[in-house]
Amino acid sequence: MHKQTISLVLGSGGARGYAHIGAIEELQKQGYEIGSISGSSMGALIGALYACGKLDQFKRWVLTLDMFDVVKLVDFSLTSKGIIQGDKVFEIIKDMIGDIMIEDLPISYTAVATDIIKQKEIWLQKGKLLDAVRASVAIPSILTPKQIAGRYLIDGGVLNPLPVAPTISDSTDLTIAVSLNGKNRKKYNIDTKQKVKKQQTNMKKIFFEISQKAGQLMTKDKKTSFDNIGMFDIMGKTIDIMQNAILESKMAGYMPDILIDIPNNVCGFYEFNKAYDMIELGKVIAKEMIKETKDV
Repeated sequence: MHKQTISLVLGSGGARGYAHIGAIEELQKQGYEIGSISGSSMGALIGALYACGKLDQFKRWVLTLDMFDVVKLVDFSLTSKGIIQGDKVFEIIKDMIGDIMIEDLPISYTAVATDIIKQKEIWLQKGKLLDAVRASVAIPSILTPKQIAGRYLIDGGVLNPLPVAPTISDSTDLTIAVSLNGKNRKKYNIDTKQKVKKQQTNMKKIFFEISQKAGQLMTKDKKTSFDNIGMFDIMGKTIDIMQNAILESKMAGYMPDILIDIPNNVCGFYEFNKAYDMIELGKVIAKEMIKETKDV
């Protein structure tokens, strides 16, 4: 039986991007063959790891991270271009990805970034895979920009949260996109093991402390609805609002054949402690959306 080949589009959305891992696993289980990947921000990272055969290794790593690991990975920037340098995290990613060039990948790959000076969307389709990913995930004011060929590049989600356009010329059977900004408010019950819950709680405390150390925590002098919400949270919600507005116009021009819509309220932009839940949710929603399409 002929396997359907797909162009896979992986959207931006911070920690919700872990859902891409579950979605990919479900797509493979359903018999789809991924022929190309286009990704923005976290989608570019997950797509790159899949393209070079390291996604399983990355999944094992994020699921075993504890709060002490996270503390060791945070390297505050000494410049005014971003709070976090990101070098320590990307040393780990480099150990997985290596120095592979995009041109040498077994499938077509595009990482979308934003040229902050020229205010243009940039498609990175050649050169070092690691550099392309680092540019695409450079969340404004959090991660420092990446300089490539004289251009200062930041997060691709700033201009294109779900980059379907790079796949238009692909000769695949279908285009399947995983959006992390869905408005679906259906309740999903993920059976989280007790050990994982404890790990998530500890990780959440660490992210809160990192926010404090960065001087980004809102004052707690007055009890308001914003108590205990740091600037990381506010910035994350701001990015979500911006991306939702952009996504509507982008989708009007480029619609995938199947849209796997991950609700934007299931996980905060910076809740990287929820890796297990988001991976499982990605599987559940991908299976649900594929079934709906086949039933039509």
